Amino acid sequence: MHARQLEHDHSLFLSEIEPVLSGADLSIANAEFTLAGKPYSGYPAFSAPDSYRQSILDSGVDVLLTANNHILDKGAKGLERTLKQYESFTGSGLDAEQFDSINPLIIRKRGVWIALVNFTYGTNCGSSSEFPKVNYMKKALLEGQMRRAREKADIVLALPHWGEEYSLKHNQSQENWAGWLVENGADAIIGAHPHVVQDTAHIAGVPVVYSLGNAVSNMSAANTRLELAVILKIVHWRISGLCELLEPELRFMWCTLPGKLVQGYRTIFVDEWKDKREQWLDPSDYDNMIRTLERVKKETRIQ
Repeated sequence: MHARQLEHDHSLFLSEIEPVLSGADLSIANAEFTLAGKPYSGYPAFSAPDSYRQSILDSGVDVLLTANNHILDKGAKGLERTLKQYESFTGSGLDAEQFDSINPLIIRKRGVWIALVNFTYGTNCGSSSEFPKVNYMKKALLEGQMRRAREKADIVLALPHWGEEYSLKHNQSQENWAGWLVENGADAIIGAHPHVVQDTAHIAGVPVVYSLGNAVSNMSAANTRLELAVILKIVHWRISGLCELLEPELRFMWCTLPGKLVQGYRTIFVDEWKDKREQWLDPSDYDNMIRTLERVKKETRIQ
C-alpha cells in the first residue's frame, strides 16, 4: 500500500479478479502493510486505513497472511493494533468452528483439513526475541509447526516470505529451504517478497512457486507489475478418505496504474485482457504488459 494508492478508491483495486477470489473455496492473500492507524503512510513504513481490511474481505479473500518484513513497520504498537483489526477477519466461506488452531492455521473446508504455515525471513526492524508473535524463518521454530500441520491436516501449504528482491530466479537459500520444507511434510510451497514473479520447480514431486510478485502496488520498476495467481485443486477420495493435490494452475495478473486502463488501480488477469488493447486509456501500457509477460516467461520458463 503505497502513498499514492491512498488517493484512489481501494474498494475497486481487486474488482476485476473478484469472481475468481469469491468463487474459490478458500482464498489466501499476503497483506504487506500494517493497520497501525493514523497517520497513514506508504513506503518505507506502511500503515493503511482500516477500511483496506474490509475491501479485501469483500473481494472474496478468506485468509490474510501477515508474516512479512513490513509487519513491524510501526513497531510493537503497530503490530498489536494490526492483529486486533484482523481478529474478526473471517472470509465469506469460513466459520470460527472450522479452525483447529492459530499457528499453524488449520482450516476445514468441504471435508478437507488444510494447514497454512506462514513465516518470514525477518522484518525491517526488531528481532525475534523482541517480537515473539512474528513467525520467523527458523527451523527450530518451524519444525514443530510443520509436524503439527502434518499430524492434523490432509494438505500442508508452506507460505514463506523469502528471496532476493527483483530477481526473476530463486537463490540457493530458497532452494535449500524448499527442500527442508518438503522433507518436513509440505505438499506445496508458495512464496512471496521479491516483488516479481520467480521461476517454479518440483522437489520430490512437490510444487514450488518461489515468488508470486505484487498483486497491487504502485511500483514501476521492471517486472513489478506482473504477478501470479496460484490455483490449487484438491481431490478428496471419499471412499479412502485420502486427499490429492493436483498440479497448480498459474495465471498471470497485471496491476494497472491510474490513467492506464482506468482512472484508478485495477488488478486484471492478463489472459482476459490480452486482445483488448483498444480498451486501454493508455494503449502503451498494454504493450508494456505484453512485453513484460514475454520477458518474464522467457526468464522463468513459466508457460
